[in-house]
Parts: sequence; C-alpha cells; structure tokens
Amino acid sequence: MELHDIAQEIKNAKEQIFLLYAFNATGKTRLSVEYKELARNEQHKQTGVYYNAFSEDLFVWNNDIENAEENISMRIVKSSLNDLHSYIDETKVREKLKPYYVKYDFDFHTNEEHPEDGIEEIIFYLRDDEDKNPIKISRGEERIFIWCFFLAMFDTEGWQDEQNEYIFIDDPVSSLDDHNIFVTIFTLLELIDKYCNKKKIIITTHHIGFATILSDCLFKGKKSDRYKKKSKIQLLERTDDGYALANPKNDVLLYHLRLLQILDDAVIKDELEIYHIALLRQVLENIASFLGTGQLKYVIEQIGITNADRVSTIVNTLTHQKVYYPQMEAMVDDNKQIVREVYHALMSKYKFIIHSNN
Repeated sequence: MELHDIAQEIKNAKEQIFLLYAFNATGKTRLSVEYKELARNEQHKQTGVYYNAFSEDLFVWNNDIENAEENISMRIVKSSLNDLHSYIDETKVREKLKPYYVKYDFDFHTNEEHPEDGIEEIIFYLRDDEDKNPIKISRGEERIFIWCFFLAMFDTEGWQDEQNEYIFIDDPVSSLDDHNIFVTIFTLLELIDKYCNKKKIIITTHHIGFATILSDCLFKGKKSDRYKKKSKIQLLERTDDGYALANPKNDVLLYHLRLLQILDDAVIKDELEIYHIALLRQVLENIASFLGTGQLKYVIEQIGITNADRVSTIVNTLTHQKVYYPQMEAMVDDNKQIVREVYHALMSKYKFIIHSNN
C-alpha cells in the first residue's frame, strides 16, 4: 500500500480515535499530509485541522545577530492561519501552558499597519524581569509553546466550526522530557474528551512510552468505557511494496518487545538485513541499562555468548554511523549467524513473551 491508501483506510475506519505508532522516518508526517489532501471537500477546502512538522515550521526565530541578539524574537510565517489569530490572545495560550510550569512569559506583537495579518512576532522574557528583556527559549520549551499555541487555536470557533471533521496530530512530544510527555498526554486526553463524539482524532507518534501510556488511558483508564469502543491502535510499518498498518499483537506496545517481534520475524523468515543489527543493539542497550550497566558486552556475556569481545565489537562496528549508512541492505552470512545466535541466546536467557505469530 501507499501512504494514500493508509490515509484512506484510516478515514474509512469506524473508530473515532486513531493512535498510530511508527519508528522515526517511517512516514508519519507525510501521512498527515496525505490525509489532509484526501479529506478535502468537493470545493477542495480543508475539512479538518492538523498539527505536524509543517505547523512547527511556521514559527521561526529572528536571532537579531546584527544587534547581538538584543531584540531576539520568534516570528510567525504568514499563512492561512493568520486569519484566525484574532480569535486567540496571550491569556488563552497561557492557560494551555499552565500544566507545563514554564518559567518564561511572552507578548504577542501584531503589525500595527496591517492588524488583519494577525500575530507577527512573539517576544519571550523571564517571568520576574520587569524590563521584559527578550530571551530565546530552549528547543523543548519552544515545542511546548507551539503545541499550546495550536491547542488554543483548536478551541477557536472560526477554525473548528468550518473544518470540523477531524483533528490530525503528528508527534507532539519530540524533544520533550518525560514529565512534559506525561503532561502532553493529559492535554490530549482533554482534547479527546471534548471532541471524540464530534470528529475523528488521529494521533501519530514515534515515542513508545507516549503511545503506551495514551493507549492505557484509552483502553484501561478511568474513562475507558467512554473511549475504548471508539479507539483503535495500529502500527505503521514499511514493507517491500510500500506501507502497511499492523495490529499490536495481544496489545503489546512496549519498545523492546516490538523490536524483538521484528527480529523474531526476520530470523524465522531468514530475511535479516543490515538494519536488524541496529535493532538488536537497541535491545541489548535496553537490557544493559536495566541491569545497571551501559555495556553491551556485559549482556552478551550474561546470555552465554562465548566470544563476547568479538561479537560486541562486530555489533558496535556495524551500527557505527560511518559504517552503517554506506552499507547495502543485505547482510553477509557470518553476521546473520551472529544476529541469530545472540537473538536466540537472549530469548533463552530472559524468556521474553513477545506474542509472535511465528
């Protein structure tokens, strides 16, 4: 299937809440664009609202290098959304920011000659700075601010009323720490609670922790009776001929188990490719961290591989960026044997239950 077909399948699904997990660089953002185009009405107008990397790109820093960053500000690139800026103000965005406990404050600035163009720039400053000296906020703070700006926009009648069929949110938690990921989940649950009876809500993410917690809230949380019959969780995967939507096996949605499922499938079908070594390394690193060490070799020794030095060197070397990227997809037989040996030793030692169909 192509991403267009995936978008069509999601659009046709009876479920109102669609949670989609995929590895980074699988195509989540392109899927959001495909969905946006697919969902246009007969007049070719948008029928929903979305938040993705393109939304974030509307916010650009003006570092004011010429004046030693004295007047640093965040500019908003002009788009169709500028027509809706008059519906929001600082107070509405501050309300959305409250759960994140940000340490800065901000002011909106509009073009005085053309107020109809909406907000032109945003100036940030420290809360206790009476002089409001402009500052640049961190990448994580920036992402939270833009997310909350859009949350405030989602509430505007001018946008939601005219484009009221769906909300598509692509990966709102990149660059966020664990606390802020947790807060973002609850901002999403408020959004879901408010709109799940009125429109389709599609959420995509590469963050397995985010996906797992949100999934638990939808299917096992205190409001699960309200959500679970309306919700669907799927995995977006690349295949030989494009993309596919897969169901988590027995609701397994933990990162290391998902990696083991992929490795199990490749080992059983003898379809190992060079990227499977990178997946194996991630599993070994997860286990090493759990055991209190950062050393792959320690885990390789623990699972009974006799030549741990050689195997850990090969895994390290083949996943080193300078070696990894120029490689062809095919894996040589000797390395396939190493992956099989380490995989089977891991499964024998730790008895992971991965709910594989193999």
